[in-house]
Amino acid sequence: MTPQINTLFDESAIASRVESLAREIAASRPENLLVVAVLKGSFIFAADLVRAMHRVGLEPEMEFLHLSSYGAGTVSSENIRILRDVESDVNGRDIFLVDDILESGRTLAFAKERLLKRAAKSVQVVALLDKPERRVAPIAADYTGFACPDKFVVGYGMDMGHAWRQLPFIGYVVSDQEAGETTEGV
Repeated sequence: MTPQINTLFDESAIASRVESLAREIAASRPENLLVVAVLKGSFIFAADLVRAMHRVGLEPEMEFLHLSSYGAGTVSSENIRILRDVESDVNGRDIFLVDDILESGRTLAFAKERLLKRAAKSVQVVALLDKPERRVAPIAADYTGFACPDKFVVGYGMDMGHAWRQLPFIGYVVSDQEAGETTEGV
């Protein structure tokens, strides 16, 4: 059975916020800028963000860090695996670590610490969504797209069991209890 997905943030709201984030980042005047996208969920957000950075005069290099803490599940685990590491030299660079969602914080805390240990000048976290009620690691986003309700979200790169990444909006999976109460969905 296909789950019902309700829209939280539509394409227009996302595009507008990504442009705003790029302007905010540019105002911080980063030097020797490296954007590190945490795969897989952030790939669409990171691509849109670096294009927006270009429009505001930044010329970031881009790298990818593929970490796994979810697998095919819906809850982050404490076991973080490195599937692909950053290959560029990060020594002395201003790094913007880009992820789709800051939830438990384990993955981003792990990634930030790893980059700082490799002598990055600075590591700032850019999270499209922030879900603070699930936070267990001591980390906060330096730049946040949207506050996220405590729901399981999909779309705009985020998935449920490797599905729904292609949705052009961010939605949430409707629980069985909510299904009878809502009418909007995919």
